[in-house]
Formats: sequence, structure tokens, C-alpha cells
Amino acid sequence: MLLEQPGRLGALRLKNRVVMAPMGTNYSTTDGLSTERDKQYYAERARGGVAMIMTEAMVVTEHARPHHNSLCCYHDRYIPGLASLVEAIKAHDCKVFGQLNHRGALLRRSVLNMEPVGPSPWVNPNTGDQVRALEPREIKDIQALFVDAARRLWVAGYDGVEIHAANGYLFQQFFSPRVNHRTDEYGGSIENRMRFLLETIDRMRDALPDLHLIVRLSVSEFAQGGYSESEIIQLALALEQAGVHALDLSGGSNESPQLSKHCIQPPSFPRAYLADFARPIKQAVGIPVLAAGRLVEPADAEHMLSTGSADFVSLGRALYADPHWCLKAFGKIQAPIRQCIACNVCFERLTLEKDVACVTNPLIGTEFESLEHAEPQLFRQTSATGKRVLVLGAGIAGMEAARVLAGRGHVVEVWDKAASPGGQVHLAIAAPDKKEVFPAWTYRWLSASREAVPVRLETEAARDSIEAFAPDFILLATGARPGPVPMDISRLSPAIRVTHAWEALASLEDIPAGISATIIGGGMVGAEVADALRLKGASINLVELRPEIALGMARNNRFELIERLIAHGVRILTNCKIKGIHGAQLDIEQEGQGPSRLAIGRMLIFATGPRPNLEALQMVQSTNIPYARIGDCNMPGDFLSALRDASMTALSLDAYAARKVSGRSAMQTAA
Repeated sequence: MLLEQPGRLGALRLKNRVVMAPMGTNYSTTDGLSTERDKQYYAERARGGVAMIMTEAMVVTEHARPHHNSLCCYHDRYIPGLASLVEAIKAHDCKVFGQLNHRGALLRRSVLNMEPVGPSPWVNPNTGDQVRALEPREIKDIQALFVDAARRLWVAGYDGVEIHAANGYLFQQFFSPRVNHRTDEYGGSIENRMRFLLETIDRMRDALPDLHLIVRLSVSEFAQGGYSESEIIQLALALEQAGVHALDLSGGSNESPQLSKHCIQPPSFPRAYLADFARPIKQAVGIPVLAAGRLVEPADAEHMLSTGSADFVSLGRALYADPHWCLKAFGKIQAPIRQCIACNVCFERLTLEKDVACVTNPLIGTEFESLEHAEPQLFRQTSATGKRVLVLGAGIAGMEAARVLAGRGHVVEVWDKAASPGGQVHLAIAAPDKKEVFPAWTYRWLSASREAVPVRLETEAARDSIEAFAPDFILLATGARPGPVPMDISRLSPAIRVTHAWEALASLEDIPAGISATIIGGGMVGAEVADALRLKGASINLVELRPEIALGMARNNRFELIERLIAHGVRILTNCKIKGIHGAQLDIEQEGQGPSRLAIGRMLIFATGPRPNLEALQMVQSTNIPYARIGDCNMPGDFLSALRDASMTALSLDAYAARKVSGRSAMQTAA
């Protein structure tokens, strides 16, 4: 396996070809100081086998902070915490670089009132903020700030620094002819547009000659008027000539979801997406090249290396999903890899100023992300406190709880009245481009299967059968079911088929091609039903009360979905109230418009909220056995909430096992 082979980056020897990409976490203090949470997060990924970690982008000035809780290094007060972080990483034979960044025009006034600045007057497409052009004196000041920040990282023990000149941030803004319209020495010709970055590197090399230096570039802006392939190769060659030790290749610009999707790709993008774009740059230079871009499984990373597109792979979201990706890929940990499903909830949470989370890794950012908790079966010991646990429901929440419980030495059994396991997973993968979600399920199923957890299908839970099993605890994971139709449809034409979105997704093959349909509810599920019907040539109305559709979806994925719907001709009605139904028409009123009628078509689909499935609750309560509700049975949500419920509740049983609990307990408060 090429991934396992050692490599060199300047004078540094890296034990394999896997580098952790710089990804935000929002785990620091509001003052930008590193925390124990930061340290645990990075140390676990170093323990997981990566050769080098690139810590998240750190700002070089207090006037350019991207998030409320992002790491900073614009003052010496940050050195002690960063040094402690470096020590935790290096304890696992892992090199560490720190990324330095200035977002420039992409700074947000809504976050700490940061002023957007750039090469030229502009408007931030994401926020509408006006961008002020930097004066030449300010450019020199920013260069000095980068040098000062690099010095602090060097003092803190970092092996090197990465300058972020990609993804639409300040250095890329200067290099881009569509953004940089200056007429002085920093604009116009490619030599002038490269000047800001090259001068910064020269100053850094002069001040810190022993510092290893990497520059991150976007292989393309993927935008009309952006720099060309020949120009990015010319910049790469100039960086090599300037003494840079390696290039780190990404893509696109975070100035808008339409361009950001080339950096943080949705599931519709192919694996190893940037390989073909990176290869010409790799072939042009003689220094090592790192490359990112939807590297989910080891085979994707191997492809990047074997096709000559990179010398090292830069793993980002894959390491959010599984910090032990490397050791599992190399066969040193015998457990399935928890795959990134490209839902991009991680990126969305950062944009919303929340701490990063991962749908498929519910323990990220907690002390329970360690291998001992994530893969407890590797450390299982027979315990006198092990309990008998019955899990009702073989969906994703039930199987997550079952695998954790079995791994921790409890005796667990899963019952489900359905003929096949998976709960609502088949609905989650029914829409276009959602097959990438399936590994969130298969990881749980394979893990539980390896532990020989009994799963009894077509088994209706009854009081006598539960009492015969004699569990100490019951986990109710029976999922959700469609809610009732939220309006009076008594006057609807009987010729129109009425169904719920879940039923439509479950029976897509039975829906005639070219059908006309109206979907009431434009949340994520409703929009995905429209996307699925689009492929059948349907004529679709999508009606939503709120100002926008698919609001439960991460923005890169969401905007791509909306673009597909609009391109197909789906009629999207937002801010739309339904006043009634008469025959084959809806009485509607859109904001700013008068009442009107909308032809429903042959099918009316309700994509309105589900309800917890509590059919078994009363019977479980009658047993007087302690229980907890997890997943959609507790509160309908997404995979993230379901898996957090399941994993943390499963861990809580250790505490319950250590104490005597009888009768109706605190576990039942969720009821």
C-alpha cells in the first residue's frame, strides 16, 4: 500500500503518506486560546496514525478572526497553549504544522464585527458586506503579521507552517484576476498578482530560515474569469523557486456555496475529485504535493497517489468521521472505518458559529472519542457489572447502542418487528446522491455483527417475552412514523392520490414517469422527494411556508440540490400559506401576492413532520424495568441526534450498572 510508505518533506521524514488537513473545530476559548478539548481532539488523530497534522487555520491579527472560538496566534500569550498542543501531538510520532490565514474579503461583520478587506473594492457574495481595498502600507503590515505568527508557531515547537493561499482567502484574492483589479505593483500582470504572496514568503524565509514552509493553493477557482491552469502552474513554480518545501492542493472558493462545493464537496461529486486537476501541477514541480478532495476510503487515497496526482494525501472530513482512519486502513486496528458521508454538517456548524460535529462520529469533541470508547470491543474485559440489555428497534440508533453495549461487556439483544434491519435507512438513501449515506448504517451493522449481537427480526415485543428475557435495561429505539395530514382534505378530488413523503420515497418505482405532483413541505425531505421525482420526469410544485427550502441541509449540498430542481423546472413556492383544498386545486397565498389557486396534479405528497413511534412505550412501562428512549423515538431528528442519543446512553449504562437501580427510574424521565 502506497499510503503506508514513508515520505520526505524537506528535511522531515514522515512515517506514511497521510496528512491531516487543517479543519476548524471551534473548540478554543472565545479569546482564541487552545483548550484541553483541542488537545484531546488533535492527540487522538495523532494516535490514530496520521504522519502529520496541520492544525486549523490561525489568524495573524485580532482584526481578522473568522469564528468566535477559533485558535489564534497573533500574540505571544497563545504560545504556551499551542506548545502544549504540539507536545500532545508529537507524543505519537506525528509531525505538526500550523496553518496561517487571513480571510480578507471573506471576513464577516456579523462575526466580531470584522472588516472585510481585499485587493480591490468588492462585495462579499455570502454576506453582502462591502470590501475595502488595502493600502500598500497595510499589505506590508499584513506580511509582517504573518512572519510574527510564524515565529510564535516555531517557538511553540511546530515543525513548520502552511500559508493559506487557497479557497478564496486573501492571498488567493490577490492572485485572482476576477477579484484583483488593482493598478499598482500588486495588480494587473501575473507577476504583480503573485507579489503579495511571494514577498510574504521571502520575509518569512529571511526571518526563520530553518522553518519548513507549505503553501495551500486552489487548483482552480472554478469560476468564470478566474485564473487559468497555466497561471496556477506558474505560481506553483514561483513558490518552488522561492524555497517552499511543499504545496497543498485544494479547490474552489468559500465566497459562495456554488464555488465552495469544489472545496467541501457534496456527495454528488466523485471520490478523489481533485486528482485530475492536481496532476498537471504535480508534474510541473519538483517539490512534494499534498492533495485533498473527497478521499473517503483508503482506495480513494491510493488512487490519488498511484495516478501521480500527489505525493501525500490531505484527509479532512474523513478524520472528523474517524480519527483512527489510518490504523484501520493499515490493518493495525481490526474494525471498520467510519466513513464520511459528505453531509457537510461539520462545515455548516462552523458557519453557524457552533462547535464542529460529525453525523457519523457522535463522540467528536468529547473525551469519549478515544479508541477505548469508540471501539470498546478492542478492550473488552469480562465484567461482573455487565448487564442484560434489550434494544427494541434495529435501526441506526438501536444498532449503535447495541455495538457499544456489546463492546463494553454487556449482554445485549435487539428485537425488531420488521422483516429486515435498518429502520428508516432505506428512506435516507432513496433520493439522488444519497447512497453515500449508507456507510453510516453499514458501520453499525458490521460492528454489531462482528460481536455476534443477536438480532431477532419479525419479533413483536410483548410483556411476557420481555419478562422471559429478563433485561436489566430496555432501550426503546423504535424510530418515528409519519405525522397525520395537517389539514382538511375532505374536499380533495378522489382522483388525486394522497401519500406521505416517506411512502413516496419507499415506493418510487411504483410512481408513474411524468406524473404531475404537489409536495406540501419544502424541508430537506420534501426537497429530496422533489429531486427523486425529477428523475422520473415529473411536473412538480414544491410548497413551503418558510422563506427558503431544504433548510435542514448543509448549504453546499442544499444549493446544489436547489440548482438541480430549478434546472428541471420544479416550481418552488416559498412564503406560501395553504388556505384550503377544493377539488384538484390548492387555495394558496404567497407573501406579497393575493390569493390564488394551484393545480395539484395527480398526486399530493405531504412532507410534514414525523412523530415518535411510541407504540411499545406503554407496554415497556408496564414491565417496571428501567428504560430510555433513543433516536427518533425520543425526538425525531437526523442521524447526528440519533447516534448521539444511542452512543451516550449506551455509555451511561456503565454508571447505572455500578449502582442498584430498581423500579421506575430517572432513565424514564424522557417518557
